[in-house]
Amino acid sequence: MSDRRRLRLFVDLPLEPGSAVVLHDDQAHYVVHVMRQAVGNEVLLFNGRDGEWLAGIAAVSKKACRLEVKAQFKPQAPDADVWLAFAPIKKARIDMVIEKATELGASVLWPVFTQHTNAERINLDRLRATAVEAAEQCERLTVPEVREAITFEKFVTAWPTDRCLFVLDETGKGRPLSTVVVETASRPCGFLVGPEGGFAQSELDALAQLPFVTRVGLGPRILRAETAALAALVCWQSLAGDWK
Repeated sequence: MSDRRRLRLFVDLPLEPGSAVVLHDDQAHYVVHVMRQAVGNEVLLFNGRDGEWLAGIAAVSKKACRLEVKAQFKPQAPDADVWLAFAPIKKARIDMVIEKATELGASVLWPVFTQHTNAERINLDRLRATAVEAAEQCERLTVPEVREAITFEKFVTAWPTDRCLFVLDETGKGRPLSTVVVETASRPCGFLVGPEGGFAQSELDALAQLPFVTRVGLGPRILRAETAALAALVCWQSLAGDWK
């Protein structure tokens, strides 16, 4: 089987030559019954710490699959250091944000409930599973951290003061994002994307008081929340991230 077609799996276990990895339940079912892998087939494993490893399927049972780790396929490499905080949106669209932000290299994904957020709750387990699946598909060696949802008020105090926070401003008063990214290219950063209804004025006023916040714009058109989030990551990756 060619390298490009090998199944990739995230496992939260140490990886080293000769070690055994046992998959259970849904993951074992996926490997054996969905992807129809059998004893003797090879898969690629990664855990976000030890690089990517080649492993062979040594045994399968009704609810488990045992893999034997053979050799490192790729060494661990540093990820781009960009965070994405966002107001939760409808189910299908929030899943897309998680999936595409993972593909675009975001290292932290952080739901933030703002005053105008329409979604009342999120399924954190589903979002984390979506991030894992996207990382497996796009050949990332890490899975982004999907954090617990937080209120806007708690978010502004929890954000690290040494990390630039670029707030996507739909009012047209923000600085051009490309200019800001170039100016801060050497510093850790992240984005905050508001809900479809935009930020409340009180939230914009609170953000204006924070020295690490810069309001940025994405051009003359009003973008949907998911479009804005992904456009911001694309801009950052092309100017300051690992697309350079």
